[in-house]
Amino acid sequence: VLEWSQWETLAARLTEAKVPFVIEPYVRFKGQPGEQGTLFILDPFGNALEFKTFRDFSQIFATG
Repeated sequence: VLEWSQWETLAARLTEAKVPFVIEPYVRFKGQPGEQGTLFILDPFGNALEFKTFRDFSQIFATG
């Protein structure tokens, strides 16, 4: 889990480097509680890596 600005920078750098995404960077729940950015790429061994951020870090483990 990254700070919002770190996640945006990472997403931009991966995009500029033409790294293929499993799931392209996007923001879920925009403007709502639980707002989060997420993206998925594969490491060299084919393992999926998720990079995520939350607008409000207190929401990381929030439920319903």
